[in-house]
Amino acid sequence: QVQLVESGGGLVQAGGSLRLSCAASGRTFSTYNMGWFRQAPGKEREFVAAITWSGGSTYYADSVKGRFTISRDNAKNTVYLQMDSLKPEDTAVYYCAADGRFLLLRLWVSMAPEYWGQGTQVTVSS
Repeated sequence: QVQLVESGGGLVQAGGSLRLSCAASGRTFSTYNMGWFRQAPGKEREFVAAITWSGGSTYYADSVKGRFTISRDNAKNTVYLQMDSLKPEDTAVYYCAADGRFLLLRLWVSMAPEYWGQGTQVTVSS
């Protein structure tokens, strides 16, 4: 069982930056692949980024590639999402997720991870 708590959301102007954090409970954090999803008003939840348990591989949605960076610190049981060059269309609730099945990261685009956080709101004004 993994519990996830996101933080770092807020209001930012277009072109600005935010860093989201996701703190995980449990001593097995380093055995989980981690990722971020988002859900905008009136839209389905969509994949944003994922990272392997070791941090050695990452995968991004095309819409955020080159602007967002996912990373993790296994000593702190925390995964991060650095968001730069933010656009109004990045406005959404951002969810942290964990999965212990060691699936290929590209499969995160269409699958539902095992564990979810409660989300943090990111609003980008134009």
